[in-house]
Amino acid sequence: MEKWLEGLEPIVEHQDLKVPYRYSMGATTSKFFIEIRDQKKILGIRCPKCKVVFVPPRSTCGRCFSPLDKWVKVSDQGTLQTYTIVHYPTPVQPAPTPLIYGVIKLDGADTGLAHLINEADYEKLRVGMRVRAVFKEERVGNMLDILYFKPVEISKGQRKKSIRPRVKVKKGGARGVKRKA
Repeated sequence: MEKWLEGLEPIVEHQDLKVPYRYSMGATTSKFFIEIRDQKKILGIRCPKCKVVFVPPRSTCGRCFSPLDKWVKVSDQGTLQTYTIVHYPTPVQPAPTPLIYGVIKLDGADTGLAHLINEADYEKLRVGMRVRAVFKEERVGNMLDILYFKPVEISKGQRKKSIRPRVKVKKGGARGVKRKA
């Protein structure tokens, strides 16, 4: 032990520290957010080898490791691939509870974008339903410039069958856990 500690009683203080910091998002992510902020356009990036369109974009293909630089415009509408309803509040959530997080595969993209879903009746949410982006009026250059995604009204002629998983409580299963029967 160091001499300066001799005769001192150690005191331990437990506390939560908030350490705000800034970092560069890099060229790829910056371009993505600048287009949303300035043009209300969502861009993807296409792999020259795999032809996969990534949204949000990245600088390297996660499948074949090719460098990515071919920008493509994707739609602000897409298909809800999965979702969850959050009922408990935490300080990091961008909206009051209950809130819905979803993964949306935008038209023209091959990957899903995680974001908030709003203006939706919880009972009518369906995997496969169509949604579209709602942009903030005053945008600053981050993911929340897309305020949320909301269901798209579609006519009977345009309807595709959406998928709603049906679950039943299986006998002998853990209490409160729903399992597919």
